[in-house]
Amino acid sequence: MKTRLLTGLLSLLMPAMVLAGEYDLTVDRVEIDTGDFVKTGIGYNGNSPGPVLRFKEGEEVSINVTNNLDETTSIHWHGLILPFNQDGVPGISFPGIKPGETFTYEFPIQQAGTYWFHSHSGFQEPDGAYGAIVIEPEGREPFRYDREYVVQLTDKHPHSGDRIMRNLKMMPDYYNREQQTVGEFFSDVSKNGFMNTVNDRMAWGNMRMMKADVEDLQGFTALINGKGPEQNWTGLFEPGERIRLRFINSSAMTYFDVRIPGLDMTVVQADGNNVQPVNVDEFRIGVAETYDVIVRPKGEQAYTIFAESMGRSGYTRATLAPKKGMEAAVPQLRDPARLTMADMGGMPGMDHGSMDHGDMSESGDMSEMDHSDMEDMDHSNMAGMDHSNMAGMDHSNMKGMDHSAMMMPKGGASDPFYAKGSGLVPTAANGGKFLSYSDLKAQKPLYEEREATREIELRLTGNMERYTWSINGVKYEDADPIRLQYGERVRFKFVNETMMTHPMHLHGMWSILDVGAGQWNPIKHTVSVQPGTTVYMETEVDAPGQWAFHCHLSYHAAAGMFRKVIVEGGPGSTQAATTKEAVDVGGDA
Repeated sequence: MKTRLLTGLLSLLMPAMVLAGEYDLTVDRVEIDTGDFVKTGIGYNGNSPGPVLRFKEGEEVSINVTNNLDETTSIHWHGLILPFNQDGVPGISFPGIKPGETFTYEFPIQQAGTYWFHSHSGFQEPDGAYGAIVIEPEGREPFRYDREYVVQLTDKHPHSGDRIMRNLKMMPDYYNREQQTVGEFFSDVSKNGFMNTVNDRMAWGNMRMMKADVEDLQGFTALINGKGPEQNWTGLFEPGERIRLRFINSSAMTYFDVRIPGLDMTVVQADGNNVQPVNVDEFRIGVAETYDVIVRPKGEQAYTIFAESMGRSGYTRATLAPKKGMEAAVPQLRDPARLTMADMGGMPGMDHGSMDHGDMSESGDMSEMDHSDMEDMDHSNMAGMDHSNMAGMDHSNMKGMDHSAMMMPKGGASDPFYAKGSGLVPTAANGGKFLSYSDLKAQKPLYEEREATREIELRLTGNMERYTWSINGVKYEDADPIRLQYGERVRFKFVNETMMTHPMHLHGMWSILDVGAGQWNPIKHTVSVQPGTTVYMETEVDAPGQWAFHCHLSYHAAAGMFRKVIVEGGPGSTQAATTKEAVDVGGDA
């Protein structure tokens, strides 16, 4: 009792005292057992996933990272606001950590919430190099809970990341196990008529595309906290408790639809930032996103946390239970998702679905920027990739096609962040509420509301046949950096001209997603852009230095959907020189 009183008195006398914490991480070769297969991968402190790092807002952290691998490594602190030279991207913020070396990251903790960390070297992240971050706020949370669990999702594949990339370059549908079947053809005939079905199949064939191409990578085992469906990670509770579940999607390529049959979920955070509570039955979590939800199981029974991939090619499950060994029923996978012509709405020459909530008072033009060249960056690690002809997909066969005769879904669910009639629009399994970006409203505005100073358009482009991905038709190794001025507010316009969903992640600065809520627009670090849509976000340019900006699908970033952002001016105003090492995108298996 006396100790607690003394501690409280000291805290009053020294309110400005800065907490300091030192942490140690080793980067190791580890064995990963999914329950379906065992493979050698990469982990932290001997395990994959690595330990949950717990920080306190206001703390100054020092993290010693020792590289026990025979290759260069790095750690990126996903979603954390920190000095650019601590961001952990080789070739942009630092040279990387060589074999046998120890690098010490040092930065202040300026936020609270759920985040994660991962390697930004080659394909070490999909090979197992990831972990969770939990940051306790300085003050009280605006919601109550009695206990908490991290629920970290990933898609573990028996092949190494390097091998997967080689196979995708050789044959883009190498891992597509959800091809349309003869039975599906006759089912479509019965619903839509013979000629409509034939025309639909011919249209997709002429474009050399597949309706089933929702996921580039299938054949994985999905994990929760490193456990496969049969291994069944379990979190215990006392009936009536409020449980905070910190969901993190650390997958290389997989979006998950998450539900807990029998329990309502209240979403209270998105990407580490508090949102106004939203009650939902199910939510879709994009690659690299986080969602915090509160559940309150009242019965003396078990509940299944069920996460199935957006393409319905795989799932994982975990259990919440009052006692060890208890389990609940595991739902069946729903029918595979299929793309529609609506998902082509963002492609050249076709109508763009849009989430524009207002025009810019001043339009920016990328051509007006001062683009310094990047010749001093060594991209030898990318030499083996075929990045030719990135002007976009060949849609010449679409001329004169009657799209009205093609099969488009009638009625059904809608979401303003999906193209109207998209085959990817999510619906809750129980017919209830499915979370939409449009439901997210900030609990408290982070910035004063003001108009953006300019707009930058980023077209998300690619050539699926060559498995090349790009921004504005230019792959990373051929692109000039995006230059921003410290203190400006920039509006980014994403136009998705591909048939894939892209989770876009800007390092070092917050992404204010435009959902039409003005100052209450949610603050995120990763923004998903669905096929055939246009999405806007704004960024307060408040972090000088060099930053990465890329699609967080591992093999899309490696194939060119990546940019370097340079923020000029600001405190210190000494611009770091560009490092000579390339952003590592993978080597031999």
